[in-house]
Amino acid sequence: MDQLLRLREELNQTLKADNIKLSVNDFVIKATALACKKVPATNSSWQETFIREYKTVDVSMAVSTPEGLISPIVFEAERKGLAIISQETKSLAAKAREKKLQPQEFQGGTITVSNLGMFGVKSFSAIINPPQACILAVGATLDAVVSDESASAGYRTAKVMSVTLSCDHRVVDGAVGAQWLQHFKQLLEKPHTMLL
Repeated sequence: MDQLLRLREELNQTLKADNIKLSVNDFVIKATALACKKVPATNSSWQETFIREYKTVDVSMAVSTPEGLISPIVFEAERKGLAIISQETKSLAAKAREKKLQPQEFQGGTITVSNLGMFGVKSFSAIINPPQACILAVGATLDAVVSDESASAGYRTAKVMSVTLSCDHRVVDGAVGAQWLQHFKQLLEKPHTMLL
């Protein structure tokens, strides 16, 4: 996560004049959408007699409210830049907490992101939101000791984040889920590729 955090800091300096502040979750939503484009089976749903694969990636994001969880949607997240995603997520979260979401703003997502990182939760498993095939559980970004042959001690401290992808195996089996996670990981480790 070190490269992502550096890029986020740099972009936030640039966006400061526009009063936009990117969060780690904005990068997670963008990476989720782009990974779904690489592995389209994860952007699907179980429909009893068939599997529906969606053309656009509409990322639901779990938001906690006093009445419980609700999942507003960033529609066509794969086509949006990080600044737009950031503005939309903040607006949707505020509307959710104020009970001002319209039904079309929280019905029909194709994959969900549930992020408990802001609560310091290291890792967890999330329950799939039917009829979606996948939900991504995102933990906190924490310091960890990692092997590094270029460091004098042979190791260094790095920022790492744990994620868990829960899949409906009627639609997405473990191998397909692993492919998706591989693309997601690559996007977060090389975040500049999300800007291309």
